[in-house]
Amino acid sequence: MQERLKELQTEALERVNTADDLKELNEIRVSYLGKKGPITEVLKGMGKLSAEERPKMGALANEVRDAIAAAIESKQKNLEEAAVAAKLAAEMIDVTLPGRPVKSGNHHPLTRVVEEIEDLFIGMGYTVAEGPEVEKDYYNFEALNLPKDHPARDMQDSFYITEDILLRTQTSPVQARTMEKHQGKGPVKIICPGKVFRRDHDDATHSHQFMQIEGLVVDENIRMSDLKGTLEVFAKAMFGSDREIRLRPSFFPFTEPSVEVDVSCFKCGGKGCNICKKTGWIEILGAGMVHPNVLEMSGFDSKKYSGFAFGMGVERIAMLKYGIDDIRHFYTNDVRFLKQFSIHE
Repeated sequence: MQERLKELQTEALERVNTADDLKELNEIRVSYLGKKGPITEVLKGMGKLSAEERPKMGALANEVRDAIAAAIESKQKNLEEAAVAAKLAAEMIDVTLPGRPVKSGNHHPLTRVVEEIEDLFIGMGYTVAEGPEVEKDYYNFEALNLPKDHPARDMQDSFYITEDILLRTQTSPVQARTMEKHQGKGPVKIICPGKVFRRDHDDATHSHQFMQIEGLVVDENIRMSDLKGTLEVFAKAMFGSDREIRLRPSFFPFTEPSVEVDVSCFKCGGKGCNICKKTGWIEILGAGMVHPNVLEMSGFDSKKYSGFAFGMGVERIAMLKYGIDDIRHFYTNDVRFLKQFSIHE
């Protein structure tokens, strides 16, 4: 029995020493140290031994078990360390290699124009006001001196949801809502950027959805000269310090008097070219003094308060500023187009 235990120890240690992976090592563990292993089978014959031999044989069996277990544990540790080392070698990163550049996005040209205009007017003491894109007919038309039977409504073919709810056709409702919140007390000094919607056939210069920025100032003793001075600052900031503006009489239901605003052509300097259609001037926005009816409907005393308002299409400003010839470029998500405005390349 003693010889058999020594043989099993020698045999087990040899197998442990030649084991190549953890799976094989575990099989050796089960084979020799399990309840059905050869060592257990040998110990079943201890009943035939004398009382003096049994303790000695039990001690020897424990020594054999401990020796095999210790060899398996040591081998397992070596195999695990080798596996980790192999994995690290396979996943090694050469930190001396140059990094792969990560392309970052940039602002859409319309966003850049909006932010540039916002920064300009915030610097002049304006605040940015916003309102709902799904608007009430009252704020979109009636509060702006456009009653239900007004012919000027035909100029803005609208997307109506119900009889009294529509997609706003201009950002002017934000002005009406803001004046209403002031409850007849000035001053009011805001710009209103946002999307607007009109039924239109999409082509190079028209879109059923576009962006506007409108401005409003209401206070005591506001004059047309204040409007002109404000727009001159805007034109020079957006198109160049040598630009000039001119005001031409026009009509808008919510302003009186009303004007169309032109800027001197930034390509030809007023001499005449294909951009300004040989006139030397480019139309950029509409403006005027706030109509007394609009002031009264919003709770302001038109004898005490006056104001001016202006509105521009963001796409038109961007097209003029960047020389873009088709409004549809803004909405087709063509990466080649957008890359032209990247500040990183």
